[in-house]
This record gives sequence, structure tokens and C-alpha cells, in this order.
Amino acid sequence: MRTLDDLEVGGKVVLVRSDFNVPLADGVLGAKVITDDGRIRASLPTIEYLRAHGAKVVIMAHLGRPKGARRPELSLAPVASRLGDLLGIQVQLGADITGPITAGLISALQPGDVLLLENLRFDARETSKEAAERQSLAVELAALGEIYVSDGFGVVHREQASVTDIARLLPAAGGRLVIAETEVFRSLLASPARPYVVVLGGSKVSDKLGVIGNLIGRVDRLLIGGGMAFTFLAAQGYEVGDSLLEADQIDQVKGFMAQAKDAGVELLLPVDVVVADEFSAEAKVQCVPSNLIPTGWRGLDIGPKTAALFASKIADAQTVVWNGPMGVFEMPPFATGTQRVAEAVAAAPGVSVVGGGDSAAAIRILGLPESAFSHISTGGGASLEFLEGKTLPGITVLDEGH
Repeated sequence: MRTLDDLEVGGKVVLVRSDFNVPLADGVLGAKVITDDGRIRASLPTIEYLRAHGAKVVIMAHLGRPKGARRPELSLAPVASRLGDLLGIQVQLGADITGPITAGLISALQPGDVLLLENLRFDARETSKEAAERQSLAVELAALGEIYVSDGFGVVHREQASVTDIARLLPAAGGRLVIAETEVFRSLLASPARPYVVVLGGSKVSDKLGVIGNLIGRVDRLLIGGGMAFTFLAAQGYEVGDSLLEADQIDQVKGFMAQAKDAGVELLLPVDVVVADEFSAEAKVQCVPSNLIPTGWRGLDIGPKTAALFASKIADAQTVVWNGPMGVFEMPPFATGTQRVAEAVAAAPGVSVVGGGDSAAAIRILGLPESAFSHISTGGGASLEFLEGKTLPGITVLDEGH
């Protein structure tokens, strides 16, 4: 895969695909406010390198799922403002994605300037299932620049006009973020230091089937928390009350448990659970053994004994990967399990990798220093598919070299 160091970017228009799909909240007078700028900050090394080397930087990104419609609440205007603050310059937002107005804005750029194009997904061709439609947008985008840099790891698992199609039309390279993410996840599959511990959480076991299946033969310990744990507990014959349960996955989960046993892999489940009588921060709460969840109550976090058990199994890890919270961490009564596991991952003596998505958000919401972890991924879905051993189209097209 070509990198930024392989490119001559001075004076050239470089199209950069970034991942600026950040969470927004309503601010003053209805203006949208970014609540977590982690993905924007992760894009800075590539942008700053290009600026320092005299490139004219044009950034392409998306926000939310507008499905081809121009929706003001999904404009990238707040991102342009925040990016400008971080770079210490004015970042102009191009209202049109392609066309003569955009070409005019680009022609006015000076070396070191940055232009952010409006939300790519305002154009339905970006995510079209029809290759010809994606290709037509890619051709229009490619006409705007001279070099393409892929730096949006959160979208490299998608076939999209700005991710795969355009990379076949221009000299292409991986940006600093994509290169770093790719190296980390390839090393996790190829040569992890041991003991190798994987901690999986989140709501649905069905979202993690591929990951579990691919990792069972690779890891030393697999720790299961979050909502997905209740399907495992049900597979052991426990009653789980009103907790999240995917009954159609019980047989699959039983198979995983048998595979883990045959492979000599420790598969650990919660031994106690924080349960509530309703899904609310104001609910009645109690902690019970995981085999004694009362009828009508739902598990919303792992209990203190489980948190201590998981921490002890992480304590000597030379490689630890964490993907998915242990509970509903957004509500204070159910955040402790996620915090304890995050602290244990941060304290592990070896390489610690946080697999993006809700796990990365939890670290920032809970106030843990990002520097305590070896790597915090920006791509939840992409990191999962990497761990599943899947082929990621946006990486493959860069490996092919164009």
C-alpha cells in the first residue's frame, strides 16, 4: 500500500476521504453541536502533513444517513468549523459536492489551504448498490483533484464512490490513520503477543458472530459482557428476565462455547449482573448472581464481581482487544462495569486496542485518557470486519495500487 511518503503533493490538489461521521446535539438556537470530535482529531496527522508539504487539500466526508436528500441538520458545517479551530485556519465548506462551483472554489485554493466538501451522502450515488451510479460520481470527484488519499478507516469496509471507485481513477495512497489502523489489525490477526485477551460487549451477539468465530482459535481468553452476554447465559440454561436475548442465536452460542472448550480457550461470562426494573436511569436497581435474574427485571451492566474477574483476566495480557461496552454506560447507574473494564484494559502491560464505536465513545465520556491505550480505532464496523477476517474493499483497492 502506498503511503503519503510515496507521493509528491506539493502544489497539487489532493482529495482526502476522511471519516467525520461525528455525533451531534442541538445547541443554542437549534444549531448543531459536535459532542465527540475524536474522529476529527484522528484525521489531523494526514491533513497537517499535506498542508506542510504544500498540497491544496480537499476533504470528502459524510455525516449520518441522509439517503440522497439534502438535510440541513446533517450538514458538515459544524465539522468545517471544528476542523478549522483544530488546524488554526479557516476551513471553507463547499455547498456543492461536484460541479463548476466546486471546481471554482478548488481553483482558488493556495498551497496549505483546506476545503471541505458538503456531505457526500446528499448525493445518492455515493452509497448506491449500482456500480455504474457510484462510478459516475467517482468520475466527477476525480475530476476535481490529482491525487487521492484514503484516510476514513470507518468506511473502508464499504463499496462507495469516494472509498473504492475513486481510488481506481487517481494515484491513490493510504493516509496516516488508515495505515496505522491497518497495521494494528493485521498484527492482531497475524502475530499477537500472548496472553491474548479479547473483551466483547455491546447489545447483540448477532453483531459479533463473525468475530467470535474467527477469534476462538486465535485467543487465549474471551470475555463476554454487555447485552450479548444474556444469550450466552440463556444458552447455559439460565433465566434472564427481560434482558436482551436473541433466542435464535442460542444454538450458535452453544457451538461457540463447545469450540472454546475444545480449543482450550477460556470463555468467561458474567457471574453477577446489575439489574433494573425498567430501562431508565431512575429505575430501581439491584445486583444479583447471573443465574438469579428476577422475572420482569433486565440486566443493564455487569456486576462488581464480574468486573473484578474480568480485570484479573486482563491484568497480564500482552495483547488485549476491547470492543463493546459492558452495560448501558450512558446512564450513570450502569456505567461502572464499562469503566472498570476500560481501566483494566488501559493498565494492561502489553498492547491495548479499543475497537472503535461505542467503546471509543465510552472512554471519552468516562473521562479516561486516550493516551493510556495503545490504539483507539475510529471504525467500529471496519474494526469488527477486520477481526472477522473479512476482505475490506477500501483496503484491498489500496493494496492493489493505482
